[in-house]
Amino acid sequence: MKISLNLVNWKKIPYDSIIHVAGRNIKKVLITVDVSAAEPMLARSLGCDAVIAHHPIGISALRFSKVFSRHVDFMVQMGVPKREAWLAVQELKKKFDLRAHANIYNDVVDTAKMLKMPLVNIHQPCDEYMRNEILNKLNSGRTRYVSDMIRSIEEIPEFRNASTRIKLVHGNVRNETGRWILVLAAGTNGGYPIAKLYYEYGISTVIYLHIDHNDAKKIHDEKLNGNLVVLGHLAGDSIGLNALADRLETFDVETLRLGLVPRLI
Repeated sequence: MKISLNLVNWKKIPYDSIIHVAGRNIKKVLITVDVSAAEPMLARSLGCDAVIAHHPIGISALRFSKVFSRHVDFMVQMGVPKREAWLAVQELKKKFDLRAHANIYNDVVDTAKMLKMPLVNIHQPCDEYMRNEILNKLNSGRTRYVSDMIRSIEEIPEFRNASTRIKLVHGNVRNETGRWILVLAAGTNGGYPIAKLYYEYGISTVIYLHIDHNDAKKIHDEKLNGNLVVLGHLAGDSIGLNALADRLETFDVETLRLGLVPRLI
């Protein structure tokens, strides 16, 4: 966990990341985006000393919405009034809190405890690393047109090697980018309400990792004045997890990367 925080110069563990089962003398780890009860058993059979998952599980899944307040920070920085930003994020939190209330949240963690398999999930720090890498790529390249932005991001190995392609779900690739915002590392995408607020306050291009079909359809049906780019969930998540795995290997920890998009092919 400390190594992941150091990747982005953070001091505090965010609410969506937690050490579920502690361990010592970790020499070999299984790293994956999603973890079920099967992965701790797979890790045991492969001789691993721990499992590192990305997406929240257990208690971190129940308190996942606590990291959504970063959307407010992003919106205020772009000129959206704080009150309007806060109200939009409250709706997003309500949606996910209801989903969390239905979550069967203990099975994976209990499986790891029964197997005495150390287990951690690290979400926002890895996503922040991904956000910084994409920002650096965009800031060092051409961003005049939407097509320029897409081409720049596609040069990042995980996006280049992914089976999915970066997708424009609203707008036109020939449009000028205008003012743009990369909405990542805020827990999840902001959906329709947050994209709409950005457009209303002069941000022409919004970049999400992914978006629900119904939200994308609402943006399209209402003919909102802006561009919406989605990058691809697995490709984006793989950037941060690959960086974490690479750093672990400098500490002589062997990493088995389950399902990640590789940096090299």
